Amino acid sequence: MSFEMNDFAEDVIKKSFDIPVLVDFWAEWCGPCRTLSPVLEKLANEFNGNWKLVKINSDEHPELAEEFGIRSIPNVKLFSGGKVVNEFVGALPENKIRDWLKKAIPGKNEKKITTVEDLISSGEFEKAEKVLENILHEEPENQKAIVTLAKLIFFNDYEKSIKLIDQIDEGSEYSEITESLKTFAYLFSLKNNPNQLTDSAAKKLYVEAISDLQKQDFDSALLKFIEVIREDRYFADDGARKACIAIFKYLGEENELTLKHRKDFGRALYV
Repeated sequence: MSFEMNDFAEDVIKKSFDIPVLVDFWAEWCGPCRTLSPVLEKLANEFNGNWKLVKINSDEHPELAEEFGIRSIPNVKLFSGGKVVNEFVGALPENKIRDWLKKAIPGKNEKKITTVEDLISSGEFEKAEKVLENILHEEPENQKAIVTLAKLIFFNDYEKSIKLIDQIDEGSEYSEITESLKTFAYLFSLKNNPNQLTDSAAKKLYVEAISDLQKQDFDSALLKFIEVIREDRYFADDGARKACIAIFKYLGEENELTLKHRKDFGRALYV
């Protein structure tokens, strides 16, 4: 398969309105370009259909190199909707390029996931779940779909949810939400086996807080976990503090309940 450019307007600008186009600015004399080129070609063939690779010899097309500010090569620019939306410079190793592609190029089911978010917002949870399952049948490694489904089903089937998020890469942009779900799952297991908890005046309140969390009564759960912090700061391996942080991350920092309880949480820790 040839990746050389024939017509910039057609091969890059026009095509980028259909799918993302990755443009590799290179030159014959450039050693790192010869290292990077086969990696990009391999990935372009592997992900055939998700994005297109176009190679531009910057010596043969100096006007394009000047237009796009090429000062060092290899220089890789991602075009979408006729514009540069992301880029990197230098011969990155294959694993780094894969990570970059995952973040830079929207999955082919991105629009469907947006539809899912609308369904969830309107309370149509069963429809949202079916759409997500269809996406994952077609694209099993779609991390956004995995996390969205895990979060959606968690309070009905937390064990299935945790199996789903075991697929999420370490250091992923979704790490905070996956860690929150794992913390919740651990708390639920404690409630089912309260004998694992040491005796404390705060034990009853701690278990009640977990029950509220299971019911998705985050307001009451936070109130009780914060009270546990005041009564027995390090009970259950500092469990109440960890629970509050997990709830804040799950809800989001701008959520009204997070904003409502953040100050009391901070005061409880340092009083």
